[in-house]
Amino acid sequence: MATIRVTFKHAAAGSLLVAAALLAGSANAPAQTVDLEQQILKSLMPTVKPTTLRPPTRSLTATVADTSRTADRKFLDSVKNRPTRSLTTDEREQIAEIAKDRPSIDIEVNFDYRSAKIGPAAVPSVTALGRALTNPELKGSTFILAGHTDAKGSLPANQDLSEKRADSIKNYLVDRFKIPASTLVTVGYGKTKLKNESDPFAGENRRVQVINTEEKSVAER
Repeated sequence: MATIRVTFKHAAAGSLLVAAALLAGSANAPAQTVDLEQQILKSLMPTVKPTTLRPPTRSLTATVADTSRTADRKFLDSVKNRPTRSLTTDEREQIAEIAKDRPSIDIEVNFDYRSAKIGPAAVPSVTALGRALTNPELKGSTFILAGHTDAKGSLPANQDLSEKRADSIKNYLVDRFKIPASTLVTVGYGKTKLKNESDPFAGENRRVQVINTEEKSVAER
């Protein structure tokens, strides 16, 4: 039971500091990207649910679980390709409920303060994510990209920023890696779901959750 989180670290404002950081990390970037890609892939593998071959009777528990999974799939299908801003509060909460028991990993994406633009400092992490999501092992999966902010600022401003950051990552994945837009569901939560409630302004609260909603069944006798 885990949640995938992409944490936003604010990039340095000065261009010289940004350039120095990029030069310092350039030599190791390819290996680091590959390592992160493998880590993401491993963490996003669909949850395996055992099923029993030729059951003599069908249990009520199994029937309820199947009904719930079917309802989740229908709901996600209904919000695919929907503008992030069009989601209601109830729909956002339903997405959060679906995301609770899915695979997860924490990765860092560097954004400028109050920005949703994916700049040079953010590219390595988002590139690793794109490569992982296009791996054949994850073929057919639907992913949720859920944006979050820290507690600084107003509710409307943070809601808007969280949605823009989720959309920014989705657009990058669609444009650069040709991932079908219909397999990426975006949602924003602003500052309503802090990861670190004891420190509302902490950097780990600025994140995008990436959730693999798929489940695979394996047969057992």
